[in-house]
Amino acid sequence: MKRASGGNYSRVKNLVTSRNLHTICTSGNCPNIGECWNSGTATFMILGNICTRSCRFCAVPSGKPGAIDLNEPIHVAETVKTMGIKHCVITSVDRDDLPDLGASAWSAVIKEVFARNRDVTMEVLIPDFQGNVQLLQQIINEKPHVISHNLETVNRLSRQIRSRARYNTSLQVLQYIAASGRVAKSGIMLGLGETREEVLQTMNDLLENGVKVMTIGQYLQPTRQHMPVEAYIPPVQFEEYGRIALDKGFIRVESSPLVRSSYHAERHVL
Repeated sequence: MKRASGGNYSRVKNLVTSRNLHTICTSGNCPNIGECWNSGTATFMILGNICTRSCRFCAVPSGKPGAIDLNEPIHVAETVKTMGIKHCVITSVDRDDLPDLGASAWSAVIKEVFARNRDVTMEVLIPDFQGNVQLLQQIINEKPHVISHNLETVNRLSRQIRSRARYNTSLQVLQYIAASGRVAKSGIMLGLGETREEVLQTMNDLLENGVKVMTIGQYLQPTRQHMPVEAYIPPVQFEEYGRIALDKGFIRVESSPLVRSSYHAERHVL
């Protein structure tokens, strides 16, 4: 993989570091970091860099998180403004340690970004909030343009790779988002041992629950302690899945080996 570099890449890196921000680009070892940062886009990860869950596919460290940074909403909002971002993407670690699972912090960040960046559009990639619709509603009330929550894999493999999340709970979360009128988006990884039939069934499950945008990418093992790659799916297969998903009724689909959740996210504001 080509080493990320470039003038704008360095500028984004310095901004993120100086304001004590985290991005999923670095914490998740995203292969597209050079392309995105050089184009002036980044996916901000709020609520720290330590996740309370230990999913077997994810490169983000797990453990006991620290205290919430009360200045984070301002830091994220000002960084979006300084970078001149037109479409902002925000995600977070899971914070099962907090009474509200981090929902109020999410709400504060979204509110501040919109307050300081009047013309920005936004996608939020959220945890499942343990299926609590009152907490989900706090996010929905702030009216981000796209609300994404990833299934990550097919139903059969979900318990094997996701430490606490459940496939049906995630579908319920997505259904609630879609019913609110927000654009509901989700994504899966391939190469974990899923079958073609399971991938197609997952597409059907998402559509039946109101999801309009889907991403499909290749799983890459972050470390030897994580789930091994069962197969490297050829690009032609990703292209076929993309065509099938559009034919089934998705409005936007990103499907190729290096696709990640926020890749070309600006295309997903419907």
